[in-house]
Amino acid sequence: MTSGNRIYLDNAATTPLSKEVLEAMMPYLTEKFGNPSSIYSYGRETRLPIENARKQVAKIIHAHPGEIFFTSCGTESSNTAIQESIVNLNCKHIITSPIEHHATLYTTEYLAKMGKVTLDFVKLLPNGHVDLEDLEKLLAESKERSLVSLMHANNEIGNLLDVDRVSALCQKYDAIFHCDTVQTMGHLKLDVSKTHFDFITCSAHKFHGPKGVGFLYINENIKIDPFIHGGSQERNMRAGTENIYGIVGLAKALEIADAALEEESTYIQDLKSYMAEELKKAIPSVNFNGDTLGNSLYTVLSISLPKTEKSEMMLFNLDIHNICVSGGSACTSGADQGSHVIRAINNDPNIVPLRFSFSKYNTKEEIDTVVKTLKTLL
Repeated sequence: MTSGNRIYLDNAATTPLSKEVLEAMMPYLTEKFGNPSSIYSYGRETRLPIENARKQVAKIIHAHPGEIFFTSCGTESSNTAIQESIVNLNCKHIITSPIEHHATLYTTEYLAKMGKVTLDFVKLLPNGHVDLEDLEKLLAESKERSLVSLMHANNEIGNLLDVDRVSALCQKYDAIFHCDTVQTMGHLKLDVSKTHFDFITCSAHKFHGPKGVGFLYINENIKIDPFIHGGSQERNMRAGTENIYGIVGLAKALEIADAALEEESTYIQDLKSYMAEELKKAIPSVNFNGDTLGNSLYTVLSISLPKTEKSEMMLFNLDIHNICVSGGSACTSGADQGSHVIRAINNDPNIVPLRFSFSKYNTKEEIDTVVKTLKTLL
C-alpha cells in the first residue's frame, strides 16, 4: 500500500482500516452514541449491533454466538484464556513455545515465577516448526493437567501450526488448548466445529479492522470466571462499557475478509512468491528465516542479510526512503534487543533479520521498488 509516496509492507504489525469498515463504524461514532446497557431507545439501538456482530463472527468461525466475547485486543484475550485456565480449569502445567508472541510468553513466565504453574517450552525443529513428538512427550509425562498455548501462525516468520494434530493431542491427554490466531483470523478459514479449541484469540486491526478491539472464543464446555470485574457486560464475562464502533468494525472487517479470502489469498501469495524470487536474483547473500517459503502464512516473508555496517542500518535507511518494514515483531521494534523468534531458530549474531508482510493493497510495482532500494542500500 502506498500512502503518498510511502510503501507499507508491515501488515503483520497492523493493517490500514478499510473504507467500508470505517463507513460501518461512523454511525456509532456520531449519532448512535447510547450506552448499550440503557433500556431507552438510544441504548437499544446500540445493543442490537453488538449482538448482530457476535452472530456474524460466530457464523464465520462456525461457533455459537454464546461462545464469542468481545475484548480490547489479542493481548487481553490471551491473558484471559491463560490466567483463567490456571484459576478455573485446574491447569498446573503450561506448555508453550519459545517463539510465541510476548502476550503469551510474558504471561506464562509470570505465572511460573509466581509459583502457580510449572512451565515447559516445546522443542522446535530446525525450520522453526513445533516438534509435535516433543509436545506429546511433555503431555504424556505431565502429572498435572496441562494448558497448551501455541499460536496458529508465527507473527515474525509465518510458520503455520498443525492445529488439528495439536488439538487431537490435547484431547488425548485432557489438556486445555489455547490458540493465538491473531495473525490468521481473516486470512485463513477456521472451523471450530471441526477442530476442537478451548480458546482462540483475535485482534481486528490485523485484517483491516480498527485497533483496540478483539474477541475471545471460549468453547461452550468451558466455564471460567471473569478476568475483568465490574458490570454485567458480555454476559457477566467482561466488565466495561462495550466498544460499540470497534465491535461493529471488527465484524464488518471479518465479513469482508472472509468473503474475499480465496481471491485475496491467491493475490497476496503471488506477491510473496514474487518478492522472494526477486530478492534471490538481486541479493545472492539473502537467506530466508524459518519455513517462510514453505508451510507458512502467505502474508509474511522473513529474510536475513549478512551483518554489515549498511545492513545494520537497513530499517532506518528504508524508512528514509519511505519504505515501512520491520526487523521482527512490532511490539519490540523500538527496543534494541533483537528478535526472540530469530534467536530461537538461528542464534547467529552475524545476521540482520527483516520482515516483509503484505496485504491486498500492495502491488508488484511496490515490491520492485523495495527490492531495487534494498540492492542500492547494500
